Amino acid sequence: MWQQFCQWMLYRRLGWKANITVDFPDKFIICLAPHTSNWDFLLGQLYSGAEGIKIGFLMKKEWFFWPLGYLFRALGGVPVHRSRKTSLTDQLAERARESKTFRLCITPEGTRKATAEWKKGFYFIALKADMPILLYGLDYERKLIECTQLFKPTGNMEADMPKIKSYFKGYRGKKPENFTTGLGEE
Repeated sequence: MWQQFCQWMLYRRLGWKANITVDFPDKFIICLAPHTSNWDFLLGQLYSGAEGIKIGFLMKKEWFFWPLGYLFRALGGVPVHRSRKTSLTDQLAERARESKTFRLCITPEGTRKATAEWKKGFYFIALKADMPILLYGLDYERKLIECTQLFKPTGNMEADMPKIKSYFKGYRGKKPENFTTGLGEE
């Protein structure tokens, strides 16, 4: 019932399309960009529901107050405590290594504002847990959710990050002025 509702809402009512050419492995990180609006979260939840897959997500701890905290955790939310000096990437990589399945979506910008310096946690989690990164683009102009590339981190972040960022150059967020890859000519 929930899946049918999400399919109807996302694909019929809102008019979005999905172009996913990459199979889901048992363990993966989704690198989702651009992230320019809180609406991205709603689209992600509708997509996840429509496709019948549960995908965890990171969200700053300030959103985990009652009753939203209960809801976000039930949806797969992991609160991020930015002030703590613990390594969330190490904890998540360990959880991924120990689990039979692991699915986590991360928005690398870490904010809804334009920033050329993307957070690299998604990269290190995938590298440490030896799992692929699925590159998911959101395009509000074309109403398209797309994943046509699976990326395996090599450990050479200086070479890998420009390749990852270049995948997202053609996507337009809800607020396009709030997105940059930092690679120029966007």
